[in-house]
Amino acid sequence: MIYFLSDSHLGSLLEKDPHTHEMKLVRWLDMVKKDAERIYLLGDLFDFWFEYKTVVPKGYVRLFGKLAELTDSGIEIHFFIGNHDLWTFGYFEEEIGLKVHYQPLVVEHHGKSFFLAHGDGLVKTNKGFNVLRCIFHSKISHKLFGLVPPRLGQALGYYWSKKNREKILHENNGYRGENNEELVLYAKNYSSKPDIDYFVFGHRHIDLNLKLKNNSHIVILGDFVKIFSYGVFDGENLTLEYFENN
Repeated sequence: MIYFLSDSHLGSLLEKDPHTHEMKLVRWLDMVKKDAERIYLLGDLFDFWFEYKTVVPKGYVRLFGKLAELTDSGIEIHFFIGNHDLWTFGYFEEEIGLKVHYQPLVVEHHGKSFFLAHGDGLVKTNKGFNVLRCIFHSKISHKLFGLVPPRLGQALGYYWSKKNREKILHENNGYRGENNEELVLYAKNYSSKPDIDYFVFGHRHIDLNLKLKNNSHIVILGDFVKIFSYGVFDGENLTLEYFENN
């Protein structure tokens, strides 16, 4: 089995019980490790992440221990940076054994091709977001933020993430329909030879598995905050499942 998960936003100031939230993700990893061939974490695992040269954010010990246990056992775990946790500079690879991706990735599994990405920045219609994204991705921004004392830097980062998510939650953020959902339009307009079988994204916090006219599928993974959804590929089909969701 190949598993896909996105948008846990661990550490969010909007989460009333961060320990319970983290432990639910640890239980999910315990469940999938029994038959996982590979795990793809498609971004925003954390609500904010910045690695200083000798300092990483406090917490997540149980999660990191479980991820290291799985990678030590030979399970490949791939992490794609999201728009909330893009400032990672080696800790995930060196200490935990994750394979980190900073760009979309096209891979093949069991004869099926997959286009994998968090989903932010693929469509350029929101000029304000794209300007902000360019700033956050610049090396100058990395260096300048690294000069801010960790205690202040982390507080600023989590506060910004909280305000950003509050704004999104306040807006109508549900499924916009096949002709208006930007990631669906991106998949429809994507051209490659051979065709992509599955486009898999996070970012939007909606659970969607849609077959397109060219027989490709677009899967938006939902999230592990409210929906607790994830993708499973069994060698033939990719489906969305739900974890401990009553």
